[in-house]
Amino acid sequence: MNIFKKIQPQTPRWKSSLALIITAAVLIEATSAIQYWFASNGIQKEVQHRAESELKVKSLEIQNVLTAVEVAVNNKAWWIEQQLAQPDTMWGITRKLLADNEIIVGSAIAFEPYYYPEKGRQYSPYSYKQGKTIESKQLGTEQYEYHEKEWYTAPLQSGHGHWSEPYYDEGGGEMMMSTYSIPIHDQTGKAVAIFTADVSLDWLSGVINAHHIYPSSYNLVISRKGQMMACPVESLVMRQTIQELTAKAEDTTVLHVNRQMMAGKSGQASVKDPKGKKNYVFYAPLDDGQTGWSMAVVCSDHEIYYGLRQVTFSLMLLMLAGLALMVFIIYRIARGARKLQDVNAEKERIGSELRIASNIQRGMLPKIFPPYPERNDVEIFGSLEPAKEVGGDLYDYFIRDEKLFFCIGDVSGKGVPASLVMAVTRSLFRTVAAHEAMPERIMASLNDAMAEMNETNMFVTLFVGVLDLPTGRLRYSNAGHDAPIIMASDVKLLPVEANIPVGVMTGWKFPTQETMIVPQNTIFLYTDGLTEAEDTNHNLFGEDRMLSVARNAQKENKQEPQAVIRQMTDAVHGFVGEAEQSDDLTMLAIQYTKPQLDVRLLRSITLTNNVEEVPQLAQFVEEVCEVVEFDPATTMSINLAIEEAVVNVMNYAYPKNKKGNICIEAQANDVRLKFTITDSGTPFDPTAKEEVDTTLKAEERPIGGLGIHLVRQLMDSINYERIDGKNILTLRKKLN
Repeated sequence: MNIFKKIQPQTPRWKSSLALIITAAVLIEATSAIQYWFASNGIQKEVQHRAESELKVKSLEIQNVLTAVEVAVNNKAWWIEQQLAQPDTMWGITRKLLADNEIIVGSAIAFEPYYYPEKGRQYSPYSYKQGKTIESKQLGTEQYEYHEKEWYTAPLQSGHGHWSEPYYDEGGGEMMMSTYSIPIHDQTGKAVAIFTADVSLDWLSGVINAHHIYPSSYNLVISRKGQMMACPVESLVMRQTIQELTAKAEDTTVLHVNRQMMAGKSGQASVKDPKGKKNYVFYAPLDDGQTGWSMAVVCSDHEIYYGLRQVTFSLMLLMLAGLALMVFIIYRIARGARKLQDVNAEKERIGSELRIASNIQRGMLPKIFPPYPERNDVEIFGSLEPAKEVGGDLYDYFIRDEKLFFCIGDVSGKGVPASLVMAVTRSLFRTVAAHEAMPERIMASLNDAMAEMNETNMFVTLFVGVLDLPTGRLRYSNAGHDAPIIMASDVKLLPVEANIPVGVMTGWKFPTQETMIVPQNTIFLYTDGLTEAEDTNHNLFGEDRMLSVARNAQKENKQEPQAVIRQMTDAVHGFVGEAEQSDDLTMLAIQYTKPQLDVRLLRSITLTNNVEEVPQLAQFVEEVCEVVEFDPATTMSINLAIEEAVVNVMNYAYPKNKKGNICIEAQANDVRLKFTITDSGTPFDPTAKEEVDTTLKAEERPIGGLGIHLVRQLMDSINYERIDGKNILTLRKKLN
């Protein structure tokens, strides 16, 4: 408090300093809590992943062993059935099974009572491993009545293979084992014997305890009846059930876990041991359910989060030390350390500029992919890797009136100024393209606006494209940017006119070029950060390598935008190696994926530009809607929309007192109904009208635009194209 008493004469500074310390303390505490929450959540997911992997690996190891036993037994069964007439050959079969299979320690062929009268009531040739030798003996005796054993009765009743509950085989193998047994049938199909393979459970503990995800974690295996088959405490194996071990547990979750494991379910739970310590249990069945065995991985909460808690404690100490250092710095500032104050202010200014520029850049660029999951005619993916904290590259796209407007650009220079020019360029693109559909006019408007305010002599290389989604017609204009790649039947660069970059001089004309894009073709756009990427020897990645990667992607039928960009990114990173990135790396890929659907209705009507013929149009629309089974309300709205669109054409397409034809074609497939209105009048794009703000009063709204606004509200989409001297207006409505 003595420090603050010394600061008190400078009251405003004292108050701001105290507020800063309190705010910092709160932020430090909040940051620590958030970090701890995220870190603990991540650790929990990692533990779950590791435990599930452990369960899967152990299950696979055990299942491989059991499957090998099942295959070996099943492969010998036919031999036994062929040799039923020769009872003495059974000894050799059991010995052969043991000799061929290291994991099997015993095998018996146990026959039904008096099946061989000369052999007595119990005839069961049994072979077992004694060290490195194989011994044989008669299994059935007065002391060992095998007809009552589970391994004998279960497969006899079910008619298929069966793994027995683990047991200690007294009078047989004299060891802890589980037996796989299958019925043997005579020529009439009657079960006359049981063929078995004994598997010692000694290997099971070795498999289960061979690896632990944490030093103090442990694994255990139980049978279908809860018998403890493998666990860290060897004295409990086959001597107690899991129900007996947990009968007095205070945490009832333990009992739930027991029931779930015995039922062959998978899951996880947190439980408390008798000492009240928290543990996490992950459990799952070990195979496909035939044995009924289940495994659990138990991990200590203390061990899982020990490192995190130690780090958190250390961070808290560091934060407190930092807070104390802050108090000292404030004290020094209060005493007149003006130089340090100026340095901090300068650092804050620079940091603020970088944060602002970075936030502008990240916020302006599209970052949600796929951007239009509801559409099936286009897929888009883009990426931008700035060379510095902020970059001057940009890309953008949006859909309006069934047209995909997109651009990619590269601002001259680097850092904050370039990022600000990039943000302005992207905003101007959105603003102009919102009411303009021709690339040359979009580019000209951008150029004039950028050139008029270009006091820093910065410019932008830019490519603007407009893809008509119903037809695949691509119109584009280039301003000094690298030519995109078209991945069609072959891979080639799109022919482009170079032109000057945007922002150099006003009044420059940027011509529009066009081409057709067919379904499944991909347009790949990029900045020179791709082709001019350098390795440690200053070799360039180059255009040839870029085209080679694109051709490989096409050859492998990986033309999806994300796949193309991923392959291109991997290729350039592999080429550059350890060299420092010298320029922003920006890529945008667009795949035209319009599906080809069968036409189920095709009708047309031709009218003149005479409003007195509108009733014919209404009858035509009603007949079409009746065929596609639209309800009366939908039919009325469609009729209103088509009438508004056609009357609009009648009023504006042809000069006054000049007659002209208007063709209305209706076409339907299994998805939507489409009306195409075609005329040969003067160019007229009704979609260029800006959206009407219906919240304004009538006297406040500009004249016009309500008709096209009504059409947009009634139909799902509207699209205008000027093709071969004709105005083509297309309206679509999805079928019910």
